[in-house]
Amino acid sequence: MSAARLAELIAERQPCVVLTGAGISTESGIPDFRSPTGIWAEVDPFEVASIQAFRRDPERVWGFYRARIGLLRDAQPNAGHRAIAALEERGLVSAVVTQNIDTLHSRAGSREVVEVHGSIRSAVCLACHFTEDADAVLVQLETEPVPLCRHCGEALKPGVTMFGELLPAGAMERATELARRARLVLVVGSTLEVWPVAGLPLEARAFAIVNRGPTALDDQALLKVAGSAGETLSAVVEALDTA
Repeated sequence: MSAARLAELIAERQPCVVLTGAGISTESGIPDFRSPTGIWAEVDPFEVASIQAFRRDPERVWGFYRARIGLLRDAQPNAGHRAIAALEERGLVSAVVTQNIDTLHSRAGSREVVEVHGSIRSAVCLACHFTEDADAVLVQLETEPVPLCRHCGEALKPGVTMFGELLPAGAMERATELARRARLVLVVGSTLEVWPVAGLPLEARAFAIVNRGPTALDDQALLKVAGSAGETLSAVVEALDTA
């Protein structure tokens, strides 16, 4: 019933923008961050994922990201990613705003994707701002502890937004613009705790949530579905196809 009602909301409230967090990618075998078994339960994010840590010890930071990039690149889009891409193809989702860095939305076929926390597809030089493709970075990491910029020789930084950094130029502005135009923001797999992205649903006229656990905005949502992203969104696509 919840999936059927969500399908009705998506059809009725156009345009619809999807906002995704780590919860959608756990179904692809990618650990989340903040749960009791998440990544930050094992390591201190300010020691391996902050801009201060990178400036202080880039080798340690790359030690963390080397393994993580490999995991993310090996992961495959799941039913939730594919369902969102299918909704976009049907003209029912105008864009995806994601906090995830794994590129799974793009690989699933979504075309309009705003990556507000960057992605693993590249690394950037903080000195000269050159951007290097991830494949070239991984080749360097096979023999070197820290990849270096081919132009100026400084250490490259993973192309993700670290603690203490501003969000990628234009990304939050674009995400906010999309949310304000939307008649529905569909939140999938986010606890809505990390700001400023957590405030995006409040910019829209209405929002619905699909998340296994509670979120910070459950009591303000038109609909909350406490379930699997893949199962729920696949059922939504099926309901819309048979409507």
